[in-house]
Amino acid sequence: MVAQESWTILKILSWTKEFLLSKGVVNARLEAEWLLSAVTGLDRIGLYLHFDKPLNAAELAEYRAVVVRRAKREPLQHILGSQEFCGLDYEVTADVLIPRHDTELLVSEALARCPDARSVLDIGTGSGCVAVSLQKQLPNAVVTAIDISDAALTVARRNADKYGASIEFVHGSLLDPFVGRKFDLIVSNPPYIPTADIESLDQEVRDYDPHTALDGGSDGLTIYRSLIPASVEFLNPGGWLLVEIGIGQAKDVTALFQHTRSYNEPIIAYDPGGIERVVGAQQKERQ
Repeated sequence: MVAQESWTILKILSWTKEFLLSKGVVNARLEAEWLLSAVTGLDRIGLYLHFDKPLNAAELAEYRAVVVRRAKREPLQHILGSQEFCGLDYEVTADVLIPRHDTELLVSEALARCPDARSVLDIGTGSGCVAVSLQKQLPNAVVTAIDISDAALTVARRNADKYGASIEFVHGSLLDPFVGRKFDLIVSNPPYIPTADIESLDQEVRDYDPHTALDGGSDGLTIYRSLIPASVEFLNPGGWLLVEIGIGQAKDVTALFQHTRSYNEPIIAYDPGGIERVVGAQQKERQ
């Protein structure tokens, strides 16, 4: 990419597509368009309406810098600074797990199972995308979100402020700060990758997502073993606990619910790919 050449929008998109493909980026053309849109301020339609427009030197320099970052497999979301989730754009940084569309199932199941929740707790909130999504759909609920990372909470607060979501953010681990409190709904997308599997993850996940949001211990189930039995004392009668899970973990997580003898029969929800993605159960009504 030489600044002295006349690099039109169409020419630079074609060049970038081939370059990113050579670096293993699958959706190279689409990502080239998103990056160029961010640099020029044009949307994707605008790029094609101005396909013969040459970029100026400043735009070329800025575009070259972001393309180099993407070629090193830095996630597109980190470069653009945002990710869409449940119809809203959330700020993302290296301090939070990039929201995945699979996690939208956790939100939809929570709303379906507990539509009248008045008190909600999101454990391991990260970017705050789950907590904000629930607060927007449950405007009468008091929503609380906790994370062990102060840096993540800073991002989550900005996302909540952006959308006018009134959320109580708490720094801490799991349920420790909530002794004496009870909730109608507890949700969590905890770390569930077995420690030994992290090195084999895609480079964009392994090298850029915070490991505290990935590492679920030797078998990926460490947090579930603590959270599921402990939640019994923090749920109102008839309240729900819903958790996102990794591939192949549904049987073990379901057993953890059953072992407490305090929940009704657990439910399993499947993501659009047919993968078991959410397990949850309702607290039994106390006799």
